[in-house]
Amino acid sequence: MIKIFISLLLILSVNAAASGIKWAEDYNAGMEEAKKANKPVLFISSRHTCKYCVKLDETTLKDEKVIKELNKDFISIISYSDDNDYVPKKLWHPGTPAIWFLLPDGEPMFQPIMGAIKSKKFLEALNVVKNEFKEQLNKGKTE
Repeated sequence: MIKIFISLLLILSVNAAASGIKWAEDYNAGMEEAKKANKPVLFISSRHTCKYCVKLDETTLKDEKVIKELNKDFISIISYSDDNDYVPKKLWHPGTPAIWFLLPDGEPMFQPIMGAIKSKKFLEALNVVKNEFKEQLNKGKTE
């Protein structure tokens, strides 16, 4: 009985760690989902060959708190320029990673965060974005 319990715990912990960020299939699908869910969008322009993109992916985007916040309150989209993924012209930036926060209509909320931001600062940025998004929703309801 104990072996079964330990096996179940092991399987559950492996599945929880492997779940990761729920990435939209592509930019258009993610924006459609954001409109339906009325959530802000995390959009990352990245490259597989960029050392700072890899660092961001292997650290901050693997942090359990970051994953939880993104999956709960955001629609997340990542586009890889070296895979020729679509990046809207207004979001194109010569440097990577470029981390954008967008409204559900695709308009940027702020200028992009550039580089491999650490988890603690990223979580702070997510809180700023959520608060700004709530303010924008409240303004829209009162106008």
